[in-house]
Amino acid sequence: MAIEAHEIEGLIRAAFPDARITVQGDDGAHFSAEVIDASFKGMNRVQQQRAVYASLKGKMDGPSGALHALALTTKAPE
Repeated sequence: MAIEAHEIEGLIRAAFPDARITVQGDDGAHFSAEVIDASFKGMNRVQQQRAVYASLKGKMDGPSGALHALALTTKAPE
């Protein structure tokens, strides 16, 4: 039940259509992502990351989740 970087990007893009999104990783389970979006203005880092994790629609949930690990960097554009 592996997942690919473009699938993760697509899930995030659906929630943040105007964001700059970079997803890296190629082992099917461990990835890193950077999401820069104007909607993050005024949010702290935890709130930003929760919003991105919510966009993944359960792909990280529990031991049967398709996505095992995601190192996430979020910020508002400068």
